[in-house]
Amino acid sequence: MYQNGYEQYKMQSVNTMTSGERLLLLYDELLKRLTRAQLALEEEEYEIFERAVVRSQEIVQYLNHTLNMEYSISMDLRRMYEFFLFELSRLQAGRNPVVIEELKPLVSELRDAFKEADKVAGT
Repeated sequence: MYQNGYEQYKMQSVNTMTSGERLLLLYDELLKRLTRAQLALEEEEYEIFERAVVRSQEIVQYLNHTLNMEYSISMDLRRMYEFFLFELSRLQAGRNPVVIEELKPLVSELRDAFKEADKVAGT
């Protein structure tokens, strides 16, 4: 089943999170992968860079696919995610660190907005 107690703990933690907590975790992971891509690019570790960018794309695609389109904000989020995916493909093709520098604050702001919304919804 699970290789060790830590993996079992991780699975249990994810399964008991609220949807807001899972969303924040995804944004944190996206920021982590962008940072990893940035560092790999600086070190010319292109295989690590590629994996980080691909994982970033997968996270954004997941966020996009799980939008509940019953809410009006979902359309704005969809456009934002499509922009992120476009920028990530541009990053992948050109290996331009400026793209990461532009994306990270946008992702961070969106994450902070969801964190605040989750706080308000929880009270």
